[in-house]
Amino acid sequence: MPEYPTAQYPTALGASSLEKITLLGQDLARDVMGEVGFGELAFWLATQRRPGKGETRVFEAVLAALADHGFTPTAIVTRLTYLSAPDSIQGALAAGLLGGGSRFLGVTEDCGRFLHDALSTADRPVDDELALEIVRAERAAGRFIPGLGHHVHKNGDPRTARLFEIAREEGKFGPHLALFEAIGRVHPQVLGKTLPLNGAGACGAALADLGLPLELLRGFALLARAAGLIGQLAEELRTPVANEIFLSVDLNNRPVPPAGGSHG
Repeated sequence: MPEYPTAQYPTALGASSLEKITLLGQDLARDVMGEVGFGELAFWLATQRRPGKGETRVFEAVLAALADHGFTPTAIVTRLTYLSAPDSIQGALAAGLLGGGSRFLGVTEDCGRFLHDALSTADRPVDDELALEIVRAERAAGRFIPGLGHHVHKNGDPRTARLFEIAREEGKFGPHLALFEAIGRVHPQVLGKTLPLNGAGACGAALADLGLPLELLRGFALLARAAGLIGQLAEELRTPVANEIFLSVDLNNRPVPPAGGSHG
């Protein structure tokens, strides 16, 4: 008889027996499949608390907002990796997800953390004066405010206004979203120009207001983008562009002397 380890590893997530699979204390086949939407389940898995309808609507609105944003670096690298290794669909997906960082997708977490830290040290309710103090402090320190600005939506990110609207409709417009919105109103007084509140930042504020762990905010952005990258791969199969992207660079390279110059 083989010997099995006797240590105990508690989990409230998935567990299997001969005839049954449980997930979050539910019978997976009977109570979850066909009964719980994927977004609701993702929230439930992260918090081990089943979300209400309003929470689910806001959370799924965030996932929709972050799923795809065109030919971003994450989408391009996914298509190029698939071009190079069509036998490794997981490699193409992983390549795109690994590109989610401080400039693309990571803003969701950065903004959520920034707003949370600002609220944690504030000694009064959110208003424009508080937002003004925060913007001035960041400007004095030479730091950028996460979620402020967008390279395309210079006149306003349509995702932001819609997410504010949905959160208000569901009674989930909390202090993080309120502070983010206030920063949007007051920052021109300090910066001397008006920048849009981008959608990724608004998503971070909304996730923080939902009480989701700050450490996982980037994970939710990646969860959403995984669906978008599958869409990119599906489109690459139908109407490929990766080879043109590759060739447009490869055939247009311009040889220049090494940056270090020559030794003489």
